[in-house]
This record gives sequence, structure tokens and C-alpha cells, in this order.
Amino acid sequence: MPESTPTSADWRAWFATYGARLLLVARQWTRSATDAEDVVQEAFVRYWRQQRELPGDPLPLLITSVRRAALDLIRRSARRERREQVHVDLHAESWFEPNPEGDERANLLEEAVVQLPSEQREVLVLKIWGGLTFAEIAEQLDLSPNTAASRYRYALGGLRSRLSTLEENHG
Repeated sequence: MPESTPTSADWRAWFATYGARLLLVARQWTRSATDAEDVVQEAFVRYWRQQRELPGDPLPLLITSVRRAALDLIRRSARRERREQVHVDLHAESWFEPNPEGDERANLLEEAVVQLPSEQREVLVLKIWGGLTFAEIAEQLDLSPNTAASRYRYALGGLRSRLSTLEENHG
């Protein structure tokens, strides 16, 4: 992505290019695809109104905004759930777009990602689907870059192990 801030004339093209990535990042913190879409929309509108004139690549700013909007949603939801005492399954919906051919490997991957510890899953999603560097991830999560990198390595190792086990069980 060029080091320029999108203008009102090209925001649709920019969002078409990066919207799916932001949606996958939002899924890290949300319970459903619908919540993730709401979070991305809220974050993008916030960015567009208040931060689009800032210099540099807007993607890290948007990812920060997505994370904050998701955490705000989590807090609101937790308060509401305590009031209503409703249980919601965190993994009821697919993170990835459904594959018309029923790609078993994609299903196994999604299952393996969901089984990772949340700290590792968070770093994995920000690195792979968010496209952030370890320094940017560290800033997002208030960690050292080395901790972010080691959580990523552990996540990859965990995925390999879980995928192997899942493939044996499904194969």
C-alpha cells in the first residue's frame, strides 16, 4: 500500500482492498461475523472522520481502531450479558468464508485456530491476516516485540500439532 492517506474519492477502493483483512482481524475479538462487520464499520468511520489526514500507512491505525471498537463491544456485551445472564457460544459461526467445495482442510484449520490459547491466536491473526509486524503487534497488545514473536512461533507450532491430530481424527 502506498504511504498516502486515502481521499474521499478512493475510500471505496481502499476499503475493498483492505476490508476483508480488517474483518478477519475483528473476528479475533468478536463472537460473530455480524459483530465483526459492525466493529469494522465503526472503526472505519471513526478513522475516516478523525484520523485519515494523518501521514503514513493507515492500516496500522485502522487495526488499532478495530481492536478498540471490538474491546468496547466486548465490554458492552459483558455488561448486557450479566444483566440478562445469557450464554453465547463463542465459536458458533465460521471465521472464514464458506468454501462451496467444502474444503475440509480450511475447516480443520479454523478448528485448530480456535483451539489455540487466546494470546497466541491474537498474535497469529494480527500477523497473518492483519499483516502487522512484530513491533506493531507488540504496540497493539502492550508487549515486547520478542514476546509477540515467540507467541507467534508457539501458535504456529500449536497449529501444526493440532492440524496433524485433527487430520488423523478426520482422515
